[in-house]
Amino acid sequence: MDLLNITDPSFLKDLSVKELEQLCTEIRAFLIDNVARTGGHFSSNLGAVELTVALHTVFDSPRDKLIFDVGHQSYTHKILTGRAKDFGTLRQYKGLSGYLKRSESEHDIFEAGHSSTSIAAAAGIEFAKQYVGNSHKVVPIIGDGAMTGGMAFEALNFLGNYSDHQPIIVLNDNEMSISENIGYLSSILNEIRGKSTYRKVKSKTMKLMPKFMRRLTSKVERGVKGFLTNNTIFDDLGFSYYGPINGHDIKELIKYLKLAKKANRPCVIHVLTEKGKGYKHSESDNLGLWHGVAPFDVDTGSAAPKDKTMTSWSEIIGSYMIDYAARQDKFAIVVPAMINGGGLIRFQQTYPHRIYDVGIAEQMAVTMSAGLAVSGVDVFCPIYSTFIQRAYDQVNHDVARQNLKVVFGLDRAGLVGADGETHQGVFDIPLLRHVPNLTIAHPHTPEEAFGLLNYAFTAQDGPFVLRYERGRVPFDPDAPIPTDIATPGWDILREGTDAVFVSFGSILDGVIAELDRSNRSVAVVNAKFIKPLDTVRIDELIARDVPIILYEESAALGGFASSVLEYLVAAGHPTNRITTMGIPDRYVSHGRKSELLAELKLDVASIIKTIDALIN
Repeated sequence: MDLLNITDPSFLKDLSVKELEQLCTEIRAFLIDNVARTGGHFSSNLGAVELTVALHTVFDSPRDKLIFDVGHQSYTHKILTGRAKDFGTLRQYKGLSGYLKRSESEHDIFEAGHSSTSIAAAAGIEFAKQYVGNSHKVVPIIGDGAMTGGMAFEALNFLGNYSDHQPIIVLNDNEMSISENIGYLSSILNEIRGKSTYRKVKSKTMKLMPKFMRRLTSKVERGVKGFLTNNTIFDDLGFSYYGPINGHDIKELIKYLKLAKKANRPCVIHVLTEKGKGYKHSESDNLGLWHGVAPFDVDTGSAAPKDKTMTSWSEIIGSYMIDYAARQDKFAIVVPAMINGGGLIRFQQTYPHRIYDVGIAEQMAVTMSAGLAVSGVDVFCPIYSTFIQRAYDQVNHDVARQNLKVVFGLDRAGLVGADGETHQGVFDIPLLRHVPNLTIAHPHTPEEAFGLLNYAFTAQDGPFVLRYERGRVPFDPDAPIPTDIATPGWDILREGTDAVFVSFGSILDGVIAELDRSNRSVAVVNAKFIKPLDTVRIDELIARDVPIILYEESAALGGFASSVLEYLVAAGHPTNRITTMGIPDRYVSHGRKSELLAELKLDVASIIKTIDALIN
């Protein structure tokens, strides 16, 4: 089949099971070839091919509402809804999104880049039927990893109480989310998977029952079924449970999806899939290394060789944590499902009993960290900047209000590129800077990061937020970790008389290099402490009476520059020579970071142009 000519999924209903199986083979080959060239989410999409084909065969999208949790496993869905021809632009600037995008297709019902949203969204769409009058089916598709998120259980608890509504929840269980699944839910699913006779017992039960009993209420059915085999957690929450089902058997998938479609009560279909299926390198991955990939060679599985002199910020912070754990016995890390992405694999290997992965549960991670801190344990809680939004109340209420010494690592702070608007780490400064007791810092170099962490763990008692970017910088992982403690305040990295550029992070290097090349007389200030502000330095800079540029790779509304302006007004300083540069009041789409900075006029060229306009 020519996948490029598919316009909508209606053609699937005319295909035989054998033809559907052949289509799945072609889709899987297409995905491997295309993601190898563009990069993207890999294993999750290879594992969901047959499931997605079966869903579109049984249901009538977009009339029936297919809601993919997170959306990064929707590549087959995109192919079946007419977007295969655009896969060469996947996650590229102005190209096809790596997630669901309502503006791309009427088949993309609900957008999400964060986990555990689908069942709650489905509840709203299901209950909207009474207002819009449709009889469509609502089908959230959620992974077992996303089921560790609290909102998924809140929605299950709500929906299970309404037997007059019929959402069909598809649990795509591949025994792994981004990293290995943990917790009691994982053990429950393991137990269910082990009951190979469960579905057969249920089927035999129905055959043995007299016909009049088959028509009795679901409560009686559950009682008979419970007599023969234990109910699942989903039965207990009020759902009819079907499974576990082979998620790569098209015939079986279609059979049970049709059965659920005819049901008159809330259903859970438990589907077992193999993450990374069809590609040997991803099939054997149990660390999540093939979850999201850069372009790679299909034959060898190898990506472009990395410069060994460059190390990711996540790994740099991870190196510090290994060193600190060696020096401090009362130290632990609490991480929400990001051991690999957070650069903490080496720490886990070195100190397996001092790192706690709580699953995709940022709120839990923060409050557990508070519990450790209140007990006198130093704790590091690394969370991607985009995910700290999910735990705002816990940072504010459980940590900062009690002034507990929790050190937060805000990974991927700033623009992250191809993941797009749901993942850009640009809201944490406005989100957190008004929270009392909280210190926020952003290092310019790895050495500065170590000094800031030494300060956070040894020289202060309250909560500390260290922002660090997505990217790689020069670093020797074997070099000893310095013990110097950072001094709160801002540093002048370059002197000049015509203007002052104030910022933090990696942009400083590019600006200094360009100013040195052109020999412009512009001072550059490293504002490594975002909160509290270095008001002594600000007073001194204002006294120079030259243009001052306040730059941040962050949302401008309520951000770093806003805090400086607030201080200037309160102190009675003039603000007429202040120029601010930050991300405007909009969401930033996907693309390479350099492309996005240029679009936003926040790249080095735009900074120099702004400086020249102010001093000429």
